[in-house]
Amino acid sequence: MNKKPIIGITGAYISHNKNMEGVYVHHDYHRSVAANGGIPIILPFINPDMSLETLPICDGIILSGGEDVDPIFFYQDPHPQLGQVILERDFAELAIVEYALKNNIPLLAICRGIQILNVALGGTLIQDIPSQVKDSIQHTQKIDRYRDSHWVTITKDSKLFQIVGSERIRVNSLHHQAIDTVASDLRIVAQSSDGIIEAVEYINPAAFMIGVQWHPESMASTNQAMNNLFAEFIKSCPKRSDS
Repeated sequence: MNKKPIIGITGAYISHNKNMEGVYVHHDYHRSVAANGGIPIILPFINPDMSLETLPICDGIILSGGEDVDPIFFYQDPHPQLGQVILERDFAELAIVEYALKNNIPLLAICRGIQILNVALGGTLIQDIPSQVKDSIQHTQKIDRYRDSHWVTITKDSKLFQIVGSERIRVNSLHHQAIDTVASDLRIVAQSSDGIIEAVEYINPAAFMIGVQWHPESMASTNQAMNNLFAEFIKSCPKRSDS
């Protein structure tokens, strides 16, 4: 009998007060994984070595949203609008990307995830879209996270296009950072009207490694295209056997 694939989801940092600090994952992530046949687990960031010790039990990895990426990792000084950074999380997720590539583990990178993926492979980031990109559209929406807020155009010869089935889709948007210089091992497969990179894929088409700048987990329950992204990701993960 085959077992469901285990999907490791990286956690963000949250502090309700000084007595309630910890690792946080929005419930839309694990609900989307479970709805498509996976078993979600949260991967806390402690240190890179301990993070890697948890990965052999994972059949797929989701890099989730959250804090800004520290610009030290792409050799820049902090912009005045740089938000909270968590070095421990950055170090852990950089190691996770390297492990996933080395071991051919399917990886879905969401929002901050697409950014850390790009940095891990040698790319750079726009640290603050509103102040650094002229005539940018609104990328931090003022409506509920499950609602779409702008258009994205997808490259037809991409895995993402095959998954969502359309050249133009509406997405939600909850970020102020984005990819600037794309890593050489990634290809741009979607952009918004202001030129912001909205999705990338690993250059080897045999690998499932897709990064999206929006939050498909919060649209998946009502949007088939977004749910397809989770369905195809989990389908690419090997099922475990009892034997």
